[in-house]
Amino acid sequence: MTTNELAAEAIRTGATALGIEFGSTRIKAVLIDGERHTLAAGEHEWASHLENGLWSYSLDEIWRGLQDAYARLANDVRTTYALDLTTVGAIGFSAMMHGYLAFDKAGELLVPFRTWQNTNTSVAHEKLSELFQYNIPERWSVAHLEQAVLDGEPHVGSIDYVTTLAGYVHWKLTGRRVLGIGDASGMFPIDPTTHAYEDGFVRQFDALPEIEAQPWTIEQLLPTPLVAGTDAGSLTADGALLLDPTGTLRPGIPMAPPEGDAGTGMVATNSVRVRTGNVSAGTSIFATVVLEHKLARLHPEVDLVTTPCGDLAGMSHANNFSSDLNAWVGLFRQFAEALGMPLPTNELFATLFNLAITDSADADCGGLICYPFRSGEFLAGLEQGRPMVVRSPEAHMNLANFMRAQLFGAFSPVKIGMDVMTKDEGVQIDSLVGHGGIFATPVVAQKILAAAFDTPIKVMSTAAEGGAWGMAVLAQYLHHADKPLADFLDDDVFAGVTGTVEEPDPADVAGFERFFGRFVQALPTEHAAIETIPLTD
Repeated sequence: MTTNELAAEAIRTGATALGIEFGSTRIKAVLIDGERHTLAAGEHEWASHLENGLWSYSLDEIWRGLQDAYARLANDVRTTYALDLTTVGAIGFSAMMHGYLAFDKAGELLVPFRTWQNTNTSVAHEKLSELFQYNIPERWSVAHLEQAVLDGEPHVGSIDYVTTLAGYVHWKLTGRRVLGIGDASGMFPIDPTTHAYEDGFVRQFDALPEIEAQPWTIEQLLPTPLVAGTDAGSLTADGALLLDPTGTLRPGIPMAPPEGDAGTGMVATNSVRVRTGNVSAGTSIFATVVLEHKLARLHPEVDLVTTPCGDLAGMSHANNFSSDLNAWVGLFRQFAEALGMPLPTNELFATLFNLAITDSADADCGGLICYPFRSGEFLAGLEQGRPMVVRSPEAHMNLANFMRAQLFGAFSPVKIGMDVMTKDEGVQIDSLVGHGGIFATPVVAQKILAAAFDTPIKVMSTAAEGGAWGMAVLAQYLHHADKPLADFLDDDVFAGVTGTVEEPDPADVAGFERFFGRFVQALPTEHAAIETIPLTD
């Protein structure tokens, strides 16, 4: 049989897995076969909006986006293989982690979805971190819940369920209030030995006077955490129609525990073993290392989450990465079009990015500083964001330095937390893998990240597959759960996968450190911008 015929047979018999991930700027659906080859894909672009000063997506946007991404995938199947997609072997959903989706007993949303981008929970973050002596970042679901209670929001007494975006979609498609343990670890701390919420923290939280006054306890509100490979229910008849309103997709399909984008990034980079790590770069960026043991001290710069199989991992998470960088590339696209010389997207990015590592670029960006802060950034002490490019009058302003500064600036916030892990806590890393669309341009981002972390960076041939592909692999793992996830990834998924390693260049490392010093020193300009430039026009 030809490759196309084999793919068609896999689709016809349901020897496939479907992964769908809700990112910050797009919803992507990927269908894979038993060898993890991508057979079809579909995506839908979207963007968060401010609602009453908080970043949000409406429920209507969630479902329209999901249905559009799935419809595009189904159409890809129809066009490529002349088949209707009626079933798949397993389905898994993942999404940007954290945030706050609160529902009443009737299943009605009580307040608009509050995404991970919101940093209005600083009081709750500080209170809970001090209470637990465990970092509870501002974007975590329990911080949003506690802040709503502290603020006396009228909806809190009516809450029956709090979940994440992936958990919400899974609930509506299966009727199950469950969550992958990695995603759950961004709602409330997880005990890596019991794979349940930390019992001591649960009791401490419920004993807070403002929580004791509520008609619920925290565990009554939270989804049940599940490790990878656990049965998480199946697609109901109503759920099938929600996903595919045409009625072509049949119910009864097994569903994997819904995961967060950190977990799918770990899977897509084969980084679930202890002392392995990955850097997942998209609208936000996070560097995650699977830990040998708990950190010795409380560090607000480091989140403690888990892998999809429940092992503890340290994460440096920055809210901002590619949004402002993409905006500048869009500006250069418009310039090229105005000259009558439009470029394909990949060529445009490659042309601009490669300038950053030419001889025309100074190692330290020639005195230019770029701040990528579209939204608030805890690591930098910013409640809001204002993207900025600043320089001294004598800075060496050229396009190569400008693009290098854009990339250096994008990687700088995440370096803050990574330095805490490696320099302050002595965390050991055997391998660090770059992951995300920015690594589709060969060498450039890999070389700059190696300079930022002073660590060799590996990029695999699967680096651009993305979280949806990682979620499809987790869905497929439902049928291989007799083997540990790390072994399944090593032996089945990544056996024979090629990659490249970029060693840190001493000149680049020194240049990044000089840039980073200026980046931190000039942060007061961001505070001044927040005070003087309105958030919206």
